[in-house]
Amino acid sequence: MPTNATLQRTPVVRPPAAPRAGHLSTVLLVVLTALAPMAWGTTYAVTTELLPPDHPLFASLMRSLPLGLLAVVITRTLPRGDWWWKVPVLGVLNIGAFFPLLFITAERLPGGVAATLGAAQPLVVAGLAVVVVGEKASAWRLAWGVAGVVGVALVVLGPGAGLDVLGIVTGLGGAVTMGVGVTLTKRWGRPAGVGPFTYAGWLLAGGGLFLLPLVALIEGAPPHIDGQGLAGYLWLGTVGGLIAYVLWFRGIGRLPVTAAALLALLSPLVAALLGVVLLGETFTPIQLTGFALALTALVAGQFNRSFPTLRRLRSGPHRSRPGR
Repeated sequence: MPTNATLQRTPVVRPPAAPRAGHLSTVLLVVLTALAPMAWGTTYAVTTELLPPDHPLFASLMRSLPLGLLAVVITRTLPRGDWWWKVPVLGVLNIGAFFPLLFITAERLPGGVAATLGAAQPLVVAGLAVVVVGEKASAWRLAWGVAGVVGVALVVLGPGAGLDVLGIVTGLGGAVTMGVGVTLTKRWGRPAGVGPFTYAGWLLAGGGLFLLPLVALIEGAPPHIDGQGLAGYLWLGTVGGLIAYVLWFRGIGRLPVTAAALLALLSPLVAALLGVVLLGETFTPIQLTGFALALTALVAGQFNRSFPTLRRLRSGPHRSRPGR
């Protein structure tokens, strides 16, 4: 029978760590989450080129309610307990209030101005995350959030950018509304056993039901929808709606909320790229610089300045503790 001394001399065999697999899964999660704001980046082009004008509430309704209800029917799962009030709150913040503000901004402001206002969302989330979620304040991510706004502004703002008071108010209101929605989504999480598809369906349906009476009272009868309009609504409801929000809510649940919010910078960048691809626009050297700065900001924001590798480099091997 081994003695205590023998046990103390016996080395502890630990299973080999697999940081590489963990890093790869995190990268994949970030990439999948980034597909959501990339899809939202098509909203400006679809709204101005395909949808009937002057019906932002109806466009918001078509983007949310049909596919949201379909997801609820498919999953046959309804909220329980306090989620009966949490779902409407999150549905209004993330969708029911945000969508109309987004469409009004897109109609009243040039895409560049609207995109720059929307790029302020990561800064809103960075501030709220400390108070609401309890995340540690990160000057690193906050600085990259500011850099991202500057980069987006360099890409999309031009000397002829027009300003509209209502458009500016709705643009900033949209950034704040979704910033609060994203933060509360992280704070409350998802009920046990409820997947991202069901969760996205709940919030889309909740936001759409909030919009339904507003559409009837404010805009009245639906507009005439031609083939282009139908294609636009289908795109926004599927790719820009249900699919994008499934990926988005899945990512928010697993990534730091400030890091996830920085991925929203992809939305205006994609909108700018569509202008180059579809409208034959070209990037100036200043725009290319801004594009590179915004991309650097959203990538750098996925890391924390104090990640383990840097801590080890600063402390040196002589300060390492046994068993750590």
